[in-house]
Amino acid sequence: MIDPTRIQGAVLGIGCDLVDIERIKQMHERHGERCLDRIYTAVERSYCMAMKNPYPSLAARFAAKEAVSKAFGTGIGREFGLQSLSVVKGEQGEPIAELDEQGRALLKKLGGTDVLLSLSHTANQAMAFAVVVHNPH
Repeated sequence: MIDPTRIQGAVLGIGCDLVDIERIKQMHERHGERCLDRIYTAVERSYCMAMKNPYPSLAARFAAKEAVSKAFGTGIGREFGLQSLSVVKGEQGEPIAELDEQGRALLKKLGGTDVLLSLSHTANQAMAFAVVVHNPH
């Protein structure tokens, strides 16, 4: 359950993204571990690669990186990189957005206090929805 105090306040940005799971699988098969190292944090790689089929979770995390970059209004690039976000599991299994120093600086610059995430996938596609909020508390 989400702490309701995390979502009081203003919505500063929203973003969503949809990723084809097969695309992530093919990218990994073609380019190996170095492509995963470039895109995902060590925590994300460890979590996903421990699964029998890591690709839905990898695709959802890639979608989350894109969705958060859209919510920030920057896209993936100089201000917000692929490693700027690590999606981790919260205490009740909910996705938590952990930002690196660059991501936290951007969040602060925008006046935000938190990034909320929702992830889902089917057999073929993964999606993420992100909301950047300012909580006055």
